[in-house]
Amino acid sequence: MVASSAERESGSCRAELFKTTHWSVVVLAGQEASPRAAESLEKLCRAYWFPLYAYVRRHGHTPEEAKDLTQEFFARLIEKHWVADADRGKGRFRTFLLTALRHFLANEWWNAHAARRGGGCTLIPLDETAEARYARDLATHLTPERIYERH
Repeated sequence: MVASSAERESGSCRAELFKTTHWSVVVLAGQEASPRAAESLEKLCRAYWFPLYAYVRRHGHTPEEAKDLTQEFFARLIEKHWVADADRGKGRFRTFLLTALRHFLANEWWNAHAARRGGGCTLIPLDETAEARYARDLATHLTPERIYERH
């Protein structure tokens, strides 16, 4: 199948956004003890900030949300030393970053949409009700099997 001009432009756009990174820079950035690690990490962050921001925007986030999510992703990347986990044998660094970003975005979505205890509903104190009913109805010498046969 022949790619349309829009598909070719889209593919070349992605290639332009995600420049090829020399693995020596990635390896150096992942070595915390190295005096040049910070410089290499900064180089990676500068090179990949916009492509990852564009990725987040294309997934429906507003400009402000995309900026915040991209910044938080890079903050975690640095804080958790994720770059040290990049493995040349497993593929390109950009694939590593996109995979990490997808996991990050999924976790952020789950955290934002997680039902908190009660989920905004009126709580019924089941513990008190259950224990009161147990004391009233089931405080007996019968085994659990015998009790449920009666009901």
